[in-house]
Amino acid sequence: MTGFSRFVFVGAGFALLLAARSAFAQGADQSQNRLDLLRTPVNPTYSQGVAPSGEDQGYAASSPNDEDLGQQAILKRREQYKPFTILVGAPFYYTSNVALTRSGEQDDVIFAPVLNVIYQPRFTKTFYGEFALQHQVFLYDRFDEFNFNSFDAIAGLVYYLPQAHNLTLRARYDYNRLTDTNHYDEFFVDHSIFLSAELPFRFGRAQQLSVGLDTNLTFYAHPDGPQRNDFEAYVGYSVNLSRSFSIDTVGRLAVRDYYVGDRTDVSEILALSASYRFRDWLTASFISTFAWNQSNQDVFDYSVANVGGALSLSVKF
Repeated sequence: MTGFSRFVFVGAGFALLLAARSAFAQGADQSQNRLDLLRTPVNPTYSQGVAPSGEDQGYAASSPNDEDLGQQAILKRREQYKPFTILVGAPFYYTSNVALTRSGEQDDVIFAPVLNVIYQPRFTKTFYGEFALQHQVFLYDRFDEFNFNSFDAIAGLVYYLPQAHNLTLRARYDYNRLTDTNHYDEFFVDHSIFLSAELPFRFGRAQQLSVGLDTNLTFYAHPDGPQRNDFEAYVGYSVNLSRSFSIDTVGRLAVRDYYVGDRTDVSEILALSASYRFRDWLTASFISTFAWNQSNQDVFDYSVANVGGALSLSVKF
C-alpha cells in the first residue's frame, strides 16, 4: 500500500469512527429525552398516616369549619410507618414523534413496564432518607430499533420544613445506565446530583398548588456527547375529586446545557394525569405529556405528544 493510499484508508476509517460515535451519542441523547418525558417517577410516597410535614400526631386534619364547631380534637387511627415500597407498573403510550425529530415525524406505540424498589428510612418527623432501585424497559411496536432498558440506583435525603410553609428540600445521587434490549450492551451511563426545592399551597383538604425548582448536575457521563446539566422550574396542581379519584397537572420549563458542541435547549413540558385507586395497592391511570423543544442548533428542535394509560400495583411494608 502506497503512502497516499494508506493516508486515504486511515482518513476514511477515522471519518467512519467519528460518524459512528456521533450516531451513538445521538441515540443516547434521544433515549435520555424520552426518559425525561416518560420515566416513572422514583420519588417515594409516604404512608397515609404520615403527612409530608411530619404531622402524624393522631389528630384529624384541620378544616375551614373548625372555628364554627369550636376547637376539635378528633382522634384518628395512627398507622405504623412503613419504610419499604415495591411498585410494579405497566404504562403504555401512543407517541406522535417516535424519533423526536424536527421533520418527518413517525408515530408509534410504546410499552414501558417498570419495577421500583424503594427504602425510605425516617430519621425524624421531617427528615427522611430516599434509596431506590428502578428498572424500566421501553419497547416500541413498529420501530423496535429504538428499544432500550433504563436502570437507576438512587441515594438521597429529603427534608420538610413545616415552619417554612412546608417547604420540601431534596438532594440525591442518581446513577443511570442505558442498555439495548437484545444483549444488554451499555450505550450510555450517567452520574448526576439532583437538587430540588418545592413549596406547596393547600386549599382545603382536596386541592394543592405546588411551585418548585429542580437542578440536575451531571459530573460524569459516557459517551460525553449527551452529557448536560438541567435546570427546571415547574408549577403543579392536584385535586382529589373523591377518596379514590384524583387529577394532576404539571407545567415545566427546562433549560438543558450540554457539555459538548456549544448546545443549549429549552423545553416546555405539560403533563396531565387522572388516577383511580381501586385498592390501596391497585391504581389505574390516564397519563399524557406534551413537549416542545427549541435548541440553538435547529436540528434538535421537535414537538411530541404522548398519550396513554397505566396500571400499577404497590406494596408497602
